[in-house]
Amino acid sequence: MKDVLSYIIKSITGSSDFEITEEEEEGRITFHVEANPDIIGLIIGKDGKTIKNIRKIVSIPATTQKTGVNITVTPK
Repeated sequence: MKDVLSYIIKSITGSSDFEITEEEEEGRITFHVEANPDIIGLIIGKDGKTIKNIRKIVSIPATTQKTGVNITVTPK
């Protein structure tokens, strides 16, 4: 799932200036994305539509593993 998330963010932003860390607890995986402030707007999108769709895509493989997915985006 982390690879899928990384691929999506690289494709949207055209940049690899971000880091993804993964935290797992109680059947839920949280991905923390630390990105350059210049590309955070591209990741989140207008009214958060882009990040919502990224969450939906990343959660597809998570359903087979019966886990939830959360994604946080913060500046570096």
